[in-house]
Amino acid sequence: MKNLTKILKYTIPYWGYVLLTIFFNILSVFFSLFSLTMVIPFLSILFDRTKLVTEAQPLTLTVNSIIENFNYFISKIILERGETEALTFISILVVVLFFLKNFFRYLAMFFLAPVRNGVIEDIRNDVYKKILILPLSYFSEQKKGDILSRMTNDVKEIEWSIMSSIEMIFREPLTIISFVVTLFIISPKLTLTVMVMLPITGIVIARVGKSLRKTSLKGQQNIGGLMTLVEESISGLRVIKGFNAIDVVNKRFKEANKLYTKIMIKLYRKWDLSGPLSEFLGVIVLVIIVLYGGQLVLSDNETLSAEVFIFYITVFSQLIQPAKAFTTAFYNVQRGVASAQRIKEIIDADEVIVEKENPISIKTFEREIEYKNICFAYNKEIVLDNINLKIPKGRTIAIIGPSGAGKSTMVDLLPRFYDPTRGEILIDGLPIKDCIISDIRELIGIVSQETVLFNDTVFNNIAFGKKNVTLEEVISAAKIANAHEFIEKMEKGYYSNIGDRGCRLSGGQRQRISIARAVLKNPPILILDEATSSLDTESERLVQESLYNIMKNRTSIVIAHRLSTIRQVDEIIVLQKGKIVERGTHDQLMSLHGIYFKLVELQTFH
Repeated sequence: MKNLTKILKYTIPYWGYVLLTIFFNILSVFFSLFSLTMVIPFLSILFDRTKLVTEAQPLTLTVNSIIENFNYFISKIILERGETEALTFISILVVVLFFLKNFFRYLAMFFLAPVRNGVIEDIRNDVYKKILILPLSYFSEQKKGDILSRMTNDVKEIEWSIMSSIEMIFREPLTIISFVVTLFIISPKLTLTVMVMLPITGIVIARVGKSLRKTSLKGQQNIGGLMTLVEESISGLRVIKGFNAIDVVNKRFKEANKLYTKIMIKLYRKWDLSGPLSEFLGVIVLVIIVLYGGQLVLSDNETLSAEVFIFYITVFSQLIQPAKAFTTAFYNVQRGVASAQRIKEIIDADEVIVEKENPISIKTFEREIEYKNICFAYNKEIVLDNINLKIPKGRTIAIIGPSGAGKSTMVDLLPRFYDPTRGEILIDGLPIKDCIISDIRELIGIVSQETVLFNDTVFNNIAFGKKNVTLEEVISAAKIANAHEFIEKMEKGYYSNIGDRGCRLSGGQRQRISIARAVLKNPPILILDEATSSLDTESERLVQESLYNIMKNRTSIVIAHRLSTIRQVDEIIVLQKGKIVERGTHDQLMSLHGIYFKLVELQTFH
């Protein structure tokens, strides 16, 4: 139940609405119970068993006083106007009481609506914010489709199962307690018999509910797998079609979907059992009440009058519905707890990249970047091993090496996408772990091989992350990135939508918009992660020209795939198996006839 408690904590900011909901539920229960008590005088008049009261009793706030005065009032109507008038009055009173009952019930639901929807809004906000905060390593271990499933299906499950049950949780226990107390007042002996039966029914319902929660968790895990398959298929549609693998992936999806369907059939069968099971158990208890209560009515000492016994059965029959609703809510909550557990796993996930207390603000870059004894391991596999490197301000260095050498990891440590296992990175002598994370990232611009664009306008993609940006500033950045010419030719120019991930643009155009974004940010430090490796010759020429424009007067770290593009850099760092094995200018490294020489020769040969 810890997971449920975690979700219910979200109701705390809405305590005012919660209190109003409870208050109006209490009024609704009170008028519901009061309307049922009208059965006794109605039946007494109908069967001519009314004991006429001719003298009014002093009115106090006690049950006996209220009953005696009500009986006196009814007796007065009977004596003055007849029994038909008394029946009419009671009937009108019942209508008024039921109206008040339902009116207050509506008010309870009215004030509950902001709680239900507000809690779900807060959960979505927290999950999304946590996804933005979590380190990149978290997403390399998790399936993207499963995370999307938690954001959508699991949150929706909480909305429909837990939050839709809150009204029942607030109202039904009040109803049940009030009705049980009333039953005890009417006949303690008969009610004790009922109380003996309730734990048995509760145990049966709890066992089914526990089974339901396990099945629901399996269902949510499997829908996460399905979402992953769909996401992978959409992303890799070109490959699927190109390799004629439609039947293969379709078969894989059908198998996963079939398994999910089987689990959901099992889940719904258990869920649908809740209503019939609780109703059947309620009827068993009702039959026992009728048998035992009937004996009390027919006994010689008549410990229970017929009209009071009928009222007892009426109250108990009304007790079945809230008990059934509470049981349904219990089952719904069990389903929701499974989803709450999956949501909690994201919310409670370790952030790993944590900002220290009272971090140092760093707004400028003045001298140098230093990698000092840096080691990094992922799942016990060493990726970087004792890296020592100083990059003075204004210098351009290139990092090269075979795939898996640790090039991207090395540059990802600088903006703290990851933290080193050992050692530290310093900017102007300050360890970046001691600085405000957002300040560090503000100093760095990144242009990567995989361009990340959003389904928005060209303007908003270039101005991404910046506030109060003018069109003139965006155009200026686009010109530096050699992007202005093709943007102008688009239907709506800078306000044209580029589609999902920039699908309406070519690879070179996407990359130049990405470069324009980095130009507009105007960072003193620039990271270029194989920014031209996936482009054709013409696009590469334009992008390379854009990169030369942006690298002017900046400290740049270039991860290079095509070695022809880095001959003019200040220093080339050669990585192999996480270690720096060579370093120097192009001419120096060529004279060594080492790894760099072999790589250049290999690319020249091709």
